Amino acid sequence: MGEISFDDFVKVDVRVGTVIRAEHYPEARNPSIKMWVDFGDEIGEKRTSAQVTVHYSPESLVGRQVMAVVNFPPRQIGKFMSEVLVLGFPDENGAVVLAQPDFDVPKGGRMH
Repeated sequence: MGEISFDDFVKVDVRVGTVIRAEHYPEARNPSIKMWVDFGDEIGEKRTSAQVTVHYSPESLVGRQVMAVVNFPPRQIGKFMSEVLVLGFPDENGAVVLAQPDFDVPKGGRMH
């Protein structure tokens, strides 16, 4: 991957939000969970789907803080419109582990 400038980096708006609702997404091609994430007053509630079923159940996601890119255009994922991209890293088997702050932080906080 090539280098990017700092100006390129600051164009990516990564915020923290709290999952307020989650449910299985059986219509997805790959096992996925639909999430509704509250990013606070400035951004509000946004929807996303993620292939995180190896490590997470919908019940385990509710109340969890997650990090997401909030300034991509919405993307149709099957019959579901995804509005943000939740961030994660692959474990040793390639399953997604969600990125999250070590401590609770205010909803909508922007990554520095």
